[in-house]
Amino acid sequence: MIPIRITGAVINAFAILIGSGIGLLLMGRISDRFAKNIHRALGLCVCIIGISGALGGDVMLLVVAMALGTLFGELLRIDDGLNRLGKWAQTKLSREGEQSTFAEGFVTATLLFCVGAMAVVGSIDSGLRDDQNVILTKSMIDGAASIILASTLGFGVLFSAFMVLLYQGGIEFFAGFLQNVFTDGLIMQIAAIGGVMIFGIGLNMTLDTKIKVANFLPGFLVAVGYYFLILR
Repeated sequence: MIPIRITGAVINAFAILIGSGIGLLLMGRISDRFAKNIHRALGLCVCIIGISGALGGDVMLLVVAMALGTLFGELLRIDDGLNRLGKWAQTKLSREGEQSTFAEGFVTATLLFCVGAMAVVGSIDSGLRDDQNVILTKSMIDGAASIILASTLGFGVLFSAFMVLLYQGGIEFFAGFLQNVFTDGLIMQIAAIGGVMIFGIGLNMTLDTKIKVANFLPGFLVAVGYYFLILR
């Protein structure tokens, strides 16, 4: 009998599904005043996580990657594309009364769960060495965050689990190649870029700003190019 291996991506996605399910059960049981304050409090925590992640990177790389990455992201309209995907899923899957928050929950949770360095490092460790320690830690954090997010933003958070499954599963599948690309130095720079994006998510959650964080995503590719051409 061939043993079935449960990948890190599956573990992480399952934790998000469980957390989102708990959050959905709590949805509507918390008054709007408490829900908004809890949402803002989580946003402040996300801001702190983002700042701590951004501090370790090279400043010039950070500036160049964010500036050029945002330019490319605006031209490609990545944020609009993710929102369209969320709204399409919203029309197919959401329940009545959740129309206003489905896409927001989907985009916010997808970015929050995917842009951190733990997603990259944990997926590579899982794919190469079947080491789930980093992924298990990330899964607990994501599961806890998804409870709060789903309780305030609804079903969109739950469906972010499928994006996590695709993203981290892809990294695990190509882990053998990516191990030679994602050196410790590069991961540090990627973590800094991700930290800025996470900080932007935190501002959106806390202050209800409209920063299009998804349009920052090409900054990762710019950071990789800058690192290998200039820093390494």
